[in-house]
Amino acid sequence: MSLYRGSAATVGRELTAGTLVSRLAEQYRHKLRRAAPPAEVRSWDRSLSVLVGDLLEAGLDQVEMVVEYQLPLTSKRADVVLCGIHPRTGEPSYVVVELKQWSQAHLLDHTDEICVVERMGEQLHPGEQVRRYCRLLIDFLATLSDTPQAIHGVAYLHNATDLDVDSLFHLAEDEHGRLFTGQRRGAFLTHLTSLLAPAPGADSADQLLGSAVRPSKQLLSLAADEVQRREQFVLLDEQQTAFALVMRAVEESYRANSKEVIAIAGGPGSGKSVIALSLLGELSRQGRTVLHATGSSAFTQTLRRVAGARAPRVKGMFKYFNQFIDAERNGLDVLICDEAHRIRETSANRYTKAELRTGRPQIEELIDAARVPVFLLDEHQVVRPGETGSVDQIRAAAEDAGVGFRLIELDGQFRCGGSRAYEEWVLRLLGLEKGGPIPWRGDDNFTLSVVDGPSQMEALLKSELDKGYGARMAAGYCWEWSAPGPEGLELDVVIDGWAKPWNNKKATSFAGAPGTPYWASDPAGFGQVGCVYTAQGFEYDHAGVIMGPDLVWRTDRWVTRPEHSHDSQVKRGSPEQFDQAVRNTYKVLLTRGMRGVLVHSTDRETQALLTSLVQD
Repeated sequence: MSLYRGSAATVGRELTAGTLVSRLAEQYRHKLRRAAPPAEVRSWDRSLSVLVGDLLEAGLDQVEMVVEYQLPLTSKRADVVLCGIHPRTGEPSYVVVELKQWSQAHLLDHTDEICVVERMGEQLHPGEQVRRYCRLLIDFLATLSDTPQAIHGVAYLHNATDLDVDSLFHLAEDEHGRLFTGQRRGAFLTHLTSLLAPAPGADSADQLLGSAVRPSKQLLSLAADEVQRREQFVLLDEQQTAFALVMRAVEESYRANSKEVIAIAGGPGSGKSVIALSLLGELSRQGRTVLHATGSSAFTQTLRRVAGARAPRVKGMFKYFNQFIDAERNGLDVLICDEAHRIRETSANRYTKAELRTGRPQIEELIDAARVPVFLLDEHQVVRPGETGSVDQIRAAAEDAGVGFRLIELDGQFRCGGSRAYEEWVLRLLGLEKGGPIPWRGDDNFTLSVVDGPSQMEALLKSELDKGYGARMAAGYCWEWSAPGPEGLELDVVIDGWAKPWNNKKATSFAGAPGTPYWASDPAGFGQVGCVYTAQGFEYDHAGVIMGPDLVWRTDRWVTRPEHSHDSQVKRGSPEQFDQAVRNTYKVLLTRGMRGVLVHSTDRETQALLTSLVQD
């Protein structure tokens, strides 16, 4: 998807007529369901004028400009992709252009790729930013998978002189990441004409925009390689900034004998777990003492199985939050706490030794365990009373410990096809953001449908499975969960004559059903209905979500009904805690799909609301 495409000559005419920026703003509002930020509008007006002028002067008026091109399966957008023909080979040729209005910038001390920009703070080096965009396109676009040499990347700081950004030139350049300033405008034009011929680029643009998107590199299928070879993941923008800032904090912890707590907060699919595994792989290669921990059995067990497939010793790097009760103070260089919204009030349970039942907050234990504790979390995924992971709590615990704290917020979205419109729709639907439910207006990158019942949902998901995509059905915890019988799993989830078992309670496979931790990742998991505890932390291409009678719409508001819940732990909380947990539960379930979601409510009035909001 892009906001606009046209030849450089056409773009130039629209700029002259004063219609381009308003057209881009309208497309932005139409496709992203919100007004374009003023800074973005100013950038279109100022930076695009400069780029178009350069293209026309270079004789590249027929080159096709794809403006604000959305990168596959993310919400990130490249400023411009120039599409044309290579002057020597005659084959399609592409140049990704990242436009910056910066007039001054410098590298952050002790980093190679983080720069400091006046009034903007810490930013990823634009040359590294565009390089990663190119790598992502090569990884995901079929039209480029066999011809990586067809794509090039440049960062154009047209308002800056070399002296203004002198240290930024220390970053090594390659074909996917070159830096030009306004002072180097002549070199910039020469570079463009070496990659693009003065010929029509419309066909090349057609190929780019019409390219098939290869299935994404799933987190769990690459976990083993990630621990040993981080290069398989491409971190973008805030992700790479977060990664670099953690690495810097580790260096500083030795250089200055200091300690810093880092919280990385982001919504579903913003790349938190990718960052976590990237850190684990890089720190391991550097010989740092590092462990990965979560509060989720399913997530940890799956990581252990995948990451330990070729190297069983790797399994020991994946721990649980409650395993640090008596950890040595600062015994680790880094403790990576993924899914940190699952942090409990205390680590003690009925199996904990009496001498360790101190009542000490679990967050304090985790902070004390490492020089640089890193917490990755989504505050809208707290689904049980007693789960206390939040940015405020982590900040307060760091202050109580007398150590530094840094918050890094992730803005990009990789799950849900990179659809910000869908993320907003879910939050508004469930009352997790103010304003009430809103109609679904559609998104080119994501599909949402309300189905009449679970039978239709299952059939539609099965058709996606037959196409080679991943698919799962999950539901609110509104049906009893029986122990496996002698003949197999009991058909506990019964709705209007349709019946399926919950996912297997056992950790190992039983009667053809995968063990609990592997429901989301094992193909055999499609035969059962998952709950929030087996779905949380995972992703699949297409999600089916059954909303049960624990959350129903009545006239103009949501009503939560504990009497219809079979989750004993959630029901132990206060009414307010139950309400929040149920809303968060459905938020988690509704944001597992990367390509599309099917939803059905067993309650008639709630189903009517959903149907009124989603018109296929």
